[in-house]
Amino acid sequence: MSKILISADMEGATGVTWPADVLPGTPQWERCRPMFTSDVNAAIAGFFDGGADEVLVNEAHWTMRNLLLEQLDDRVQMLTGRHKSLSMVEGVQHGDVDGIAYVGYHTGAGSEGVLAHTFLANSLTGVWLDGVRASEGLLNSFVVAEYGVPVVLVTGDDLTCQDAQGYAPQAPTAAVKDYVSRYAAVCRTPSRTAQDIRAAARKGAALAVRHSPRVSGPHEVVMEFDAEHLAGAATVVPGVERTGERRVSYTAPTMYEGIRCFKAVTTVVSNAVEETYG
Repeated sequence: MSKILISADMEGATGVTWPADVLPGTPQWERCRPMFTSDVNAAIAGFFDGGADEVLVNEAHWTMRNLLLEQLDDRVQMLTGRHKSLSMVEGVQHGDVDGIAYVGYHTGAGSEGVLAHTFLANSLTGVWLDGVRASEGLLNSFVVAEYGVPVVLVTGDDLTCQDAQGYAPQAPTAAVKDYVSRYAAVCRTPSRTAQDIRAAARKGAALAVRHSPRVSGPHEVVMEFDAEHLAGAATVVPGVERTGERRVSYTAPTMYEGIRCFKAVTTVVSNAVEETYG
């Protein structure tokens, strides 16, 4: 028996290149939701092709209410909505997940990539985990490793697939578009990307084998903002210290605690951003 968790983000979905494409409530978001859902369905089909017994989809973008449930493969269940303990990788902590897929992921803040960011669309200009510039994929990979769960698939733009080689070199990847700028890409059609994602997921299913939990802490997280007052706001969170005009850092004994602190900092900082001036 094998169970795979799909962490589904939207910036790395087929056809997505522009902020309005992923901003809930806009006409462009409505247009892109079916393509996002198609990517996830392709991964689901591939995992079942490869022998998976169960697939759970965890919505991981913005309001976490973006996928079209009525269009999802009937063999799966979907975890949707916000305020989840482990956010993007919620569900991995229950001891029954054998592999995790990052579908629709993107590169990190300060890096090249379509709609590149780390948790916050703006404000964060860089995140480093133990001295390495970190994307959401890298951060989440350290979290899931503590539960013995391997990353078995990554989809997004071509640079996201390259980024995955740094944290999940064994995982098959599927590039749905090629980076041109933060807001432009050479995109492939949904029918073509569905074939590519399904083929990669079929291969990834064989990697869904839970291993011994790997706790490698303590971990140092450094966060750099685009305005000095945001660094000041971040220090409201216990354990977060200012290390420069626009930088803060904290040390966490595990990545479970590290990602929860990160979530707290980004929540505080997002509420300290003022309209126009940031």
